[in-house]
Amino acid sequence: MASEHQHPQTEEENSWGGDFDPFADPEERRVLFAAFDSFRQYRRNAHKNTTHRRRQAFYALPSEHWQMLSEPPFSILDNFNKVDDAIDANAEIADRILELGLKSFGLPQNPDKSRPTQNWHDVATSSDLNKAHSTIRQFYRDWSSEGRAEREVCYDPVLQDLHDEFKVRRDHGEEIRVLVPGAGLGRLVFEICMAGYDAEGNEISYHQLLASSWILNHTDGPAQHALHPFALHFSNLRSRTQQLQQVMIPDVHPGFAMQEAANTGRRLGTMSMSAADFTILYTQPDNHEAFDAVTTVFFIDTAPNLIRYIETIRHSLKPNGLWINVGPLLWHFDDGHSRTPSDTGHEGAGIGEPGNVELSEEEVLCLVERMGFRLEKRGDRRACGYIQDPDSMLLNMYQPSHWVMRKMTEA
Repeated sequence: MASEHQHPQTEEENSWGGDFDPFADPEERRVLFAAFDSFRQYRRNAHKNTTHRRRQAFYALPSEHWQMLSEPPFSILDNFNKVDDAIDANAEIADRILELGLKSFGLPQNPDKSRPTQNWHDVATSSDLNKAHSTIRQFYRDWSSEGRAEREVCYDPVLQDLHDEFKVRRDHGEEIRVLVPGAGLGRLVFEICMAGYDAEGNEISYHQLLASSWILNHTDGPAQHALHPFALHFSNLRSRTQQLQQVMIPDVHPGFAMQEAANTGRRLGTMSMSAADFTILYTQPDNHEAFDAVTTVFFIDTAPNLIRYIETIRHSLKPNGLWINVGPLLWHFDDGHSRTPSDTGHEGAGIGEPGNVELSEEEVLCLVERMGFRLEKRGDRRACGYIQDPDSMLLNMYQPSHWVMRKMTEA
């Protein structure tokens, strides 16, 4: 798939313009419809798998036991009700993403089930539903003030590296183009734009694309939407207050922030997002040496074959351009995190190409240098979580690799 839409928009019409038609390919249509349906089912699925089954298990306890735990200070049944309220708040976000997406693609809320090109109901798999859940939670990381701690570890080094290399040229009016593969919910794209660089995000996941379009273009203002990122978590809690924590999103409204910056004369870049397989779109001739920098944050480990990513980045970078990377190596295609080609909608091509390999950090750096780059910088390791509750009794922490490579010119 290949589409591009600009951010932020001034109208709510179709933001998926160009010659992109997901309905022309049955497999592409299936993936899109599954994303829609997973947001539609968010509310029902979360209630069923979170509180409904726990109530059943609770009432299966001996009567005197569940009655004792129903009373203060435990009030387990009351807590189930509060979790249900939190799920409903999260589902409001899912519903807004769905409503916008259907409108953008011209689909009805209640499709005619006799028409395959329209029937998007009841097509989501459990994997699709999990993606919807994780996408909603990801707003905590990218678009809440509470998620700032995670962002500063991952995004601030990228912005500093861009400033170190390009600030003088930017300040003299030169347009600096930055590509952000795996752009997710668009926060890094937004921050790069606010820093005065022309940012182009790229994302293949419809879940992420639909959610980023909503948060970047269609929220009414800052702190307008309540999110309970940890409501569905019942383990390793210090208190119920922690489980029911509410954050407000977005912490910064993109449209308001850009308008305010423009009013003060601050230099802003442009911002756009492409919906495509990274290795297919950015090896096209019109993207040859088109970007001054490529920034990969928690991205390179999504590659089944990292060589394809390196080839694509080298193709898209200008001579002497920078590749800035921050992230771990949780290879998404190893035995514990495998995906089939059909999950991508690009079987046999791009990210759906057969084969995969998992490399160490030392091997990654060696491979990148062998393929035409020079190591410019190794940054400090700073531990961070990923959508991590900082008060949890179990903390899963990454120590992301941070490095900067420069594309070598041909000898």
